[in-house]
Amino acid sequence: MNTKNAFLISAPQSGSGKTTVSLAIMAALVRRGMAVAPFKCGPDFIDPGYHRAVTGSLSINLDGWMCNGEFVRETFLANLTNRTGPSIAVVEGAMGLFDGIGASSRNGSSAQIATLTGVPVVLVVNARGMAASAAALVKGFAEFDPQVTLAGVIFNNVGSENHAALLAEALAASCPEIICFGCIPRDESLVIPSRHLGLVTAEDNPLSDEFIGRLADMAEQHLDLDRMSGLGFDSAQPAKVTNVRCQKRLVSGKPLVKIAVARDTAFCFMYEDNLRLLREAGAELAFFSPLSDIALPSGSNGIYLPGGYPELYAEVLAENGSMKEAIRTAVAADMPVYAECGGFVYLTEGIDAAGNHASTDFVGIFPVRCRMLSRRKALGYRQAELREDTIIGAEGALVRGHEFHYSEISAMPEEVDCCYRVSRQGVTLGFEGFRIRNCLASYLHLHFGSNRNIAETFVAACRGERN
Repeated sequence: MNTKNAFLISAPQSGSGKTTVSLAIMAALVRRGMAVAPFKCGPDFIDPGYHRAVTGSLSINLDGWMCNGEFVRETFLANLTNRTGPSIAVVEGAMGLFDGIGASSRNGSSAQIATLTGVPVVLVVNARGMAASAAALVKGFAEFDPQVTLAGVIFNNVGSENHAALLAEALAASCPEIICFGCIPRDESLVIPSRHLGLVTAEDNPLSDEFIGRLADMAEQHLDLDRMSGLGFDSAQPAKVTNVRCQKRLVSGKPLVKIAVARDTAFCFMYEDNLRLLREAGAELAFFSPLSDIALPSGSNGIYLPGGYPELYAEVLAENGSMKEAIRTAVAADMPVYAECGGFVYLTEGIDAAGNHASTDFVGIFPVRCRMLSRRKALGYRQAELREDTIIGAEGALVRGHEFHYSEISAMPEEVDCCYRVSRQGVTLGFEGFRIRNCLASYLHLHFGSNRNIAETFVAACRGERN
């Protein structure tokens, strides 16, 4: 095996079993002693947590809408090659292979990532109720876009050995160049549990060693892992590879600046590339837990509060008065604070009572309260134009991210600065990005790779070079 082994697990549609199959393959390859570099197409935070639990390695999001092609290739190659010994990249797709932000564009799709990186695709097809028709479906996907290399297929939810034989025969007759990597029988016990916000996080639902072992057994028994692990990639436009492990360094002769980053079961949604870019801009990251710590890391010059599920830990967060006071004191002292989605909710006055839950009080920087809804409030890609200078960029800068939440806030008072003009595919959705002193918060999960000035500007603000 060399350092150019990789494949992308995709499917014709969501619900085909991509996550379970991807985890099973990762678990089996790790058990074989391979260094697996996991990736996830799109903005999802939950699947990468499961990737990390199975492989022991950080999983990196690859998104062709939030970030440009050069950045996608750079982060893919950097996170594949900056490892000890040969690595194999397993990229889990999102939705259907060609599904992205629009019907006529590949932007935001797994197919776009396959094209940008040169990685071949392995298609997971839910074969329940199909035989020869499954081959027709595969043939359509193989011929739909000549820029995408469909290397093979895995048939999932196969009913019997006879069903498997029919599928393999149909594929060989109609698509002889497409490899059948295996047929997986139906097994409801290997389905990952879900809830209203999508899949349960790896933090809330840690996979047991026994469960991971069963996943690996399934892959070994039903898939041709030898042939799959031999698939290579050939990126037509190689990117400059940076050393993502380099943290202890000076930036233009300036000392590192310490940024406190919330990271626990309540705040676990962040793009790993955001952390990498902060380090490369000159930050020393100090992780802390708003759930259990009573103070910010000593010597902190800034705070990053990422997203997560604070509503699930509302009572514990509300009872940690020492941490809430520490953050209030930091904001009052004009320390730069950047918060998004769950981090933003934590900075409001709290969450109002819903169902059997009592009202809880949070930090209270922003004079609004949140309430949880039974239906999703917002979902999708977002672009924000900065309406004025902020701690993450100058007026007029464009930044991109994703929004996904079931909560809403009460009306924000007019005296609170509103720094973002938010749009989706050119249509203005409204104004967001609320600021009080040097504290900037929003429902948007921004990808710092969408505009490298985000990390550099935030680090400069934490260093005291701008307010």
